[in-house]
Amino acid sequence: MSYGPNPWQQQNWDARAAGNFIGGGAGCGLLLFATLAGAGGTLRLLLIGAAVLLVGAGLLCVWAEIGRPWRAVNVMFNPHTSWMSREALLAPLLLGSAAASLWWPALQPLAALLAAGFLYCQARILQAAKGIPAWREPLTVPLLVATGVTEGAGLYWLAAPWFGQGSQGAWLAFGLLLLLRFAIGARWYRRLATQLRPAALSAVNQAGHGYNGGSLLPLAVVLVVLAAPLPPIAVAVLQALAGALAAAGGALFKLLLVTRAGFNQGFALPHIPVRGVRR
Repeated sequence: MSYGPNPWQQQNWDARAAGNFIGGGAGCGLLLFATLAGAGGTLRLLLIGAAVLLVGAGLLCVWAEIGRPWRAVNVMFNPHTSWMSREALLAPLLLGSAAASLWWPALQPLAALLAAGFLYCQARILQAAKGIPAWREPLTVPLLVATGVTEGAGLYWLAAPWFGQGSQGAWLAFGLLLLLRFAIGARWYRRLATQLRPAALSAVNQAGHGYNGGSLLPLAVVLVVLAAPLPPIAVAVLQALAGALAAAGGALFKLLLVTRAGFNQGFALPHIPVRGVRR
């Protein structure tokens, strides 16, 4: 690796770190959307269980990435300065309340509120990496939050049609989330395009395929379902397809953002010392 004025790709966070953002974001988004959409019966139990598993799997990914995993408890000790500490402190509360809501539905709104806080902490963790322009951009926070909620909405629609659930309002909300994610992502890219060096911008372009494809393709499906008279089985298949595309696109975006677009800024050398030459 060559350190110097040219940006270089960070090597500290790999696919396991990305797994935390993928699992945690999708799980929190699923819990939020399922709560707001009023999922009931067996579907509610399935979606909450899936949300708990996704968040737990994301935490296991980042735990596996730590060089000395049994020292992970140290992350709890700096909530006044670290968004990672805040995420870690919210995790047991989120998982506990979500699991308990399987038996006591009255706890589900609390679990959804904690999920929103957990998702926000995750977004701030990435944005706090000030040496990496693609991460530190302020729009990274709303983009990751919108991506997580949209992934969760996608997972909801992947399952809901087969249980005879999913209202017109929830379908419209899904379409609005897709549009919002695309709009924030496009603005995020335009801002970075004026700041990044060619190699870093190329990596951001690759990451952008995730939010572009994962937003525009399912949005087109949303419009088809709203506009065309289709038999119920076709509607169910298209809704599940749109949900899968939205979730997969968000996961791909976060994977590439962490593992490919994490270029350091590099540093400037305004005065290069030369032996034997006075300043």
